[in-house]
Amino acid sequence: MELVVLGLGSNKGDSSAILANAIRHLREILRDLRVAPMFKTAPQGVTDQPPFLNTAVCGAYALTAEELLEAIHRIEAAFGRDRTKEQRWGERTLDIDILLFGQQVLSSRSLEIPHPRLRERVFALVPLLALLPQAADPRTGEPYARILKELPDQNVKQVK
Repeated sequence: MELVVLGLGSNKGDSSAILANAIRHLREILRDLRVAPMFKTAPQGVTDQPPFLNTAVCGAYALTAEELLEAIHRIEAAFGRDRTKEQRWGERTLDIDILLFGQQVLSSRSLEIPHPRLRERVFALVPLLALLPQAADPRTGEPYARILKELPDQNVKQVK
């Protein structure tokens, strides 16, 4: 079993309900699931779109990272995500990213772990650290809390 951390985001449709329902689906594949608070986040990259709701979950997973990726793609599709029709970094009903998969470092055509942009995304680091305050980059050992302190403000606010 590996302790995995997934980042979730939505800015199309009823994002709060979509994330809550996606988390219910994730409870079926991750053991001992824990959920971070929700955060409202200004869009990155493509800024002419609604703000995102973001959170993270962590739990134990018994299969491979590739099998987890397939499972989360099925969940995204169940909530209307069609990767062939969307704009990169554009609006989406549901986005689930594998942020960490234990201490594994993986790089393939379809999957990179830790997530390749984790070190630059406040909206991913803040919920991750809410779950695992001592988390560190498996490549370098550098604490994510230190990395977060060095990033500029990205307008990430906890939802009450």
